[in-house]
Amino acid sequence: MDAILIQLLNGLDKGAAYALIALGLTLVFGTLGVVNFAHGALFLIGAFCAVSFQKVVTISKKILDPNITYFDAYIEQPYLEIWMGDTGLAIIDYAVPLSLFFAVPIMLLVGLAMERGLIQFFYKRSHAEQILVTFGLAIVLQEIIRHFYGANPIPTPAPDIVSGSAQVGLWIGLGDTLVYPWWRIIYLISSVGIITAVFSFLNLTTFGMVVRAGMADRQMVGFLGINIQRKFTIIFALAAIVAGVAGAMYAPILPPDYHMGMDFLVISFVIVVVGGMGSLRGAVASGFLLGVLQSLAAMTAVSSILPGIEQIIIYLVAVIVLLTRPRGLMGRKGVMDE
Repeated sequence: MDAILIQLLNGLDKGAAYALIALGLTLVFGTLGVVNFAHGALFLIGAFCAVSFQKVVTISKKILDPNITYFDAYIEQPYLEIWMGDTGLAIIDYAVPLSLFFAVPIMLLVGLAMERGLIQFFYKRSHAEQILVTFGLAIVLQEIIRHFYGANPIPTPAPDIVSGSAQVGLWIGLGDTLVYPWWRIIYLISSVGIITAVFSFLNLTTFGMVVRAGMADRQMVGFLGINIQRKFTIIFALAAIVAGVAGAMYAPILPPDYHMGMDFLVISFVIVVVGGMGSLRGAVASGFLLGVLQSLAAMTAVSSILPGIEQIIIYLVAVIVLLTRPRGLMGRKGVMDE
C-alpha cells in the first residue's frame, strides 16, 4: 500500500508539471490557433532562470581559511555572506523560491518577444508550418542553453528547511513509514494553485471573459471594437509565465539540462491531444491522469510483467482514446477537424 501511495504522489507531481505545460499549450492554441512546439523551451528557460539566479547569488571570492594557521589555505566565500552575513546566507538558501521574482519578468519578456517577433507571422499558416517553425525555435533555444551552461544536469537544491521528507503516513493514519519529499508536496500544491488562478482569471474577470469570447468567435468580438489581438498577445505571455514558473520550481526535483524542455514538450503535446485540442479542462485532467498512469506503470510489480511499459503507457493510452474519441476526452467539435 505504501508503494502504491508513493507512486500516486510521484504521478501527481509529475502530472502537475505535464498539466502546467499542457495548459499553456492549450491556451496558445485556443486563442491564437498556433501549435507552439517551442512551449517546452519556455519550461526549460524557466528552469534555467532558477539555475542562473542560484549562480548569481553564490558568486564567491577566495579568502584565507581562519581555521588553518600552519599554512595559507583558501576557501570560497559568497559575496552575499561577506556583505550581508546571515541574511546573505538565507538568500542563497532560498535561491529557488526567490528566483520566481526573477523568472516572472524574464518569461513575460520572452513570451512577448516570441509572439511579436515570430508567432504573429504564422497565425494564418498551416499547422504543419507552425509546428516546423516553432520546433526549430525550440532547438535553437536549447542549443543556446547548452552553449552557455553545458550539457550536464545542474543540481539546484531546495531550501534546507524543506529538503527533507514529510510524514505523509501520519497525516492519513497509515503510520510513520510513508514519507515523501517536502519540495515535491510544495510543487504539487503550488501547481494546483497556479492552475486554479489561471481558471479563475479566465472565468471570473472581464478580461478573461473577453478572451473566452474571442476563442469562441474572434471576428464577432472584433466587430464590437475590442482589440482582441492585443489580449491574445497578453495570454501568450501568461502561458509563457506559467511554463517558466513550472520549470523554475521543478529545478530541485529534476536537475535542469539543455534537453529537458523537449522531453516534457513531447509528452505534454500528447497530453493536450488526449485531453482534446482547445480544451483547458481536458489538458489539466489528462496531464494528471497520464502522470499517475506513467508512475504506476513504473512500479516493479508492473514492469516485471510488462517490461518497458512505463515508456509507452502514455502513447498507448493516447492511441486508445483517439480510436474511441477522435477529438480527445474533452475536445470541442470543429477543432483540428480539418
